[in-house]
Amino acid sequence: MSDIKYEISKELGVLSENAKGWKKELNLVCWNERDAKYDIRDWSEGHEKLGKGVTLTGEEIKKLRDILNNIDL
Repeated sequence: MSDIKYEISKELGVLSENAKGWKKELNLVCWNERDAKYDIRDWSEGHEKLGKGVTLTGEEIKKLRDILNNIDL
């Protein structure tokens, strides 16, 4: 399996942190030298290791925003 290259181009915010210090973050990430996408996933301190997550385009993040804005929390 080939290595996955990533670069966090902008850190947007931390959603939570677990007892081991991993943080669930929303970032703009370039995967394999492609255009940056919005990304939600767990990261170890210093961003050396990453967990499973979800990557969204600009249009998808706008739709997610609209959905969340219509939920009665």
